[in-house]
Amino acid sequence: MAIEKARYAVVTAHEPFEIRDYEPHILAESIVAGDLDDAASRAFNRLFWFISGDNLSCADRDISRHGGQRPICEKIKMTSPVEFYEGEGNWAVRFIMPASYTLENLPEPMDFGITVRQVPAQRRAVIHYSSMLSFKSYLRSRSMLESWIESIGLISQGDPIWVRYREPFVPWFLRRNEVHIPIRFLIR
Repeated sequence: MAIEKARYAVVTAHEPFEIRDYEPHILAESIVAGDLDDAASRAFNRLFWFISGDNLSCADRDISRHGGQRPICEKIKMTSPVEFYEGEGNWAVRFIMPASYTLENLPEPMDFGITVRQVPAQRRAVIHYSSMLSFKSYLRSRSMLESWIESIGLISQGDPIWVRYREPFVPWFLRRNEVHIPIRFLIR
């Protein structure tokens, strides 16, 4: 099954690091308080229900006509990767929306815990690694990426983003995880 992936161009690569230019895109985001496992699970489930049809795309929104049940509306295809972001004691989970959507034609979430927003073009420094989705491996990889950014004189322009590409049933040694840090475009 082909899953649409975030669109980017590799500017430079120095294994395991890359600098990538990401195209503008729309994302749906849910922010939840709590530890990583609990918060990420609750936020992921909210977003999963949103793309599975729990949205306001139905022409017929009269719940009474559906036996008190909300109708399933427009389904949105799953994309890859899923982004995790830590900030102020909260965890955010982000799904990138398929490129065919704009803010005008993307269904509105029924869940008020989901926000949808446009993300402008962005340059990111990236480190990729294979392992279980553990906080320890994330911290180790983030530290390596921050050191690399500093060593080559780049300027970070945002907080680290934890990125996951593979489904949970894929063996750990085949899972693709990344840490991204937005960086400033440097014009020479």
